[in-house]
Amino acid sequence: MTRTFPDGFLFGAATAAYQIEGAAFEDGRTASIWDAFARVPGAVVGADNGDVACDHYHRYADDVALMKRLGLQTYRFSTSWSRVRPDGGPVNAKGLDFYSRLVDELLEADIVPWLTLHHWDMPQALEELGGWTDRDIAERFTDYALSVHDVLGDRVQHWTTMNEPWCSSFLSYTAGVHAPGRTSIRDGLLASHHLLLSHGRAVQALRERDASLDLGITLNLTVADPADVDDPLDVDAARRIDGQFNAWFLSPIFHAEYPADIVRDFREVDPAAVAEWQAAVQPGDLDIISAPLDALGVNYYHGELLSGHPQPGGGDPHQTEGQQRETRSPFPSKEGIYWVERGLPRTGMDWEVQPEGLTRLLVRVANDYAGDVPLYVTENGAAYDDQVGPDGEVADVERTEFLRAHVAATLDAIEQGVDVRGYFYWSLLDNYEWAWGYQKRFGIVRVDYETQQRTIKQSGAEYARIIAAHTGR
Repeated sequence: MTRTFPDGFLFGAATAAYQIEGAAFEDGRTASIWDAFARVPGAVVGADNGDVACDHYHRYADDVALMKRLGLQTYRFSTSWSRVRPDGGPVNAKGLDFYSRLVDELLEADIVPWLTLHHWDMPQALEELGGWTDRDIAERFTDYALSVHDVLGDRVQHWTTMNEPWCSSFLSYTAGVHAPGRTSIRDGLLASHHLLLSHGRAVQALRERDASLDLGITLNLTVADPADVDDPLDVDAARRIDGQFNAWFLSPIFHAEYPADIVRDFREVDPAAVAEWQAAVQPGDLDIISAPLDALGVNYYHGELLSGHPQPGGGDPHQTEGQQRETRSPFPSKEGIYWVERGLPRTGMDWEVQPEGLTRLLVRVANDYAGDVPLYVTENGAAYDDQVGPDGEVADVERTEFLRAHVAATLDAIEQGVDVRGYFYWSLLDNYEWAWGYQKRFGIVRVDYETQQRTIKQSGAEYARIIAAHTGR
């Protein structure tokens, strides 16, 4: 029996402005925190930056034609705050005009535009005023959101406020491996709250503008399993990772509270930081943060098997050499957290391939947090070291299998009763992979960065086949 997705299920792909657009200082755009961070010696592999990236700013029409060729029903993109309101100041009409033309091109191709307002590229001028640690940023972000709505609100139905606030706070302000590169528990905590507060205020403002909009947020979530369910240290290690990744953001959004056990964990490590964060959480903030949503985006790449006991080789497969130590627990912990090798296949990022984790995650998020709010898999993908064949083709067998397995895992969740309404592969194009520069390729379309030539990979052809089989496109 052939399994099918529900009517109305959307198949798409995702990108982010800084990773593909290029044109970093054209038509009024000014520096974002990533433009500044990329120029810090040692911050990014190869000292790469996004000045040109995939040159999507000039090639968007051809890229939309590629999307249509693949049969995509929807495209998730982000607007650049630095292009729309350079330096966080007045509206830049030329910047908004670019996104207006992109949206028109998508609609002409019968592709639903799915807009994300913040995918990590805050204006550098605002970072110099405090960035996400400054409470005033919530008002500035809301002004930016309304500026985008002024121009695109008549044609864009789906709006996402934030992409992966865990990365924009703890990875960026505490671990220091993403822009702006700060290393402070206090700054990470403040940033996490102000990101959520900005999200809530933007949702309220957009809802007041147009009650028919579909409004949501996208979180990067994980499945944290203890290596031994009967070992208290292993169970506690899993609890802490689940809390730091999942509950810290899901609980305020859906339950209007921060998880008390994770607050306690933070306090054990840095009581002064927690005291300052608690003072920043003002009366009424959690009511704003928990404003009703129409969608929750779930970004999933892999899960974790965790122990409270030291492991051979250090026990953290997420740490790599040099500056790219993207540990999954970037802030200090009173007790150790160690990752356990379990023999699963790994991607080029050294991340495990665990499709069944996606199914379990979607079920758990729906049951414990989202309730009746529809879920979308807004990012899911894999980097591999692609090889171009003599014929110019890319036979990316591993990515093709990764795609098949995770699309099936999404359908498994739907068949268990979860209201999942879409799947977006990450990424449409090979692109600038943040602190990894151009060293990691996630795309179902290969980009030759010297010529900007696009080539649909085997995985892209397979995705087109999957979409056609379910939609007839």
